Amino acid sequence: MDNPRPEKVAVVDEVRDRLGAADAAILTEYRGLTVAELATLRRSLAAVGGDYKVYKNTLVKLAVRGGSHEPMQDLLTGPTAIAFVSGDVSAVAKALRDFSRTNPALVLKGGMLPTGLLSAGELAALADLPSRDVLLARVGGGIAAPLRQMAGLLQALPRNLAYGLKALIDQGATGAPAAAGTGAAAEAEAAAGGEGPAAETEAGAAAETEAGAAAETEAGAAAEAEAAGGDAG
Repeated sequence: MDNPRPEKVAVVDEVRDRLGAADAAILTEYRGLTVAELATLRRSLAAVGGDYKVYKNTLVKLAVRGGSHEPMQDLLTGPTAIAFVSGDVSAVAKALRDFSRTNPALVLKGGMLPTGLLSAGELAALADLPSRDVLLARVGGGIAAPLRQMAGLLQALPRNLAYGLKALIDQGATGAPAAAGTGAAAEAEAAAGGEGPAAETEAGAAAETEAGAAAETEAGAAAEAEAAGGDAG
């Protein structure tokens, strides 16, 4: 524009700043809507983070020229209003879609995300998505379920470990005493100086040896007596 009026320059700057600060921009055609209907639409959009503004297409084209929002120029035909989105884009798209169902004069043209231009069909698909809060709740629930399972496993580990230790102790109490008793008996026998089965065997052998020796002594004495009697006859 040659020698633009200050108010036009202010509008161009306003549009440029608002597009730069918004999370998205959704463009609609509002031809045929009454002032009361536009006021109702603005209230419904404000409740979900949208601000609905009407600008002249020529000024919006100046605002987006040479910038990242320049692809919007293809949507700037006919009476156009912009819904500046702050927050959940799908919620604003859904509010516009729902309003258009009862007010066919509102037509969704498309939108502009930081990633690029959205067609009217893509905008309708975006409107069908759950809100960000619902998606976050679903994601949180999906993460929480494995965490709850992990917490249950971690809580069960000490309990199962205690059960395992108790089982080992019980098993040792039934199997180990026999071996332990045998070892204790052996130690007791050794401490008693050999008393017990081994000592009894040794005592029996000694008694047999002594009895044999006594028998041999008696036999020798009888032989000597017989010999002495023979000599005397």
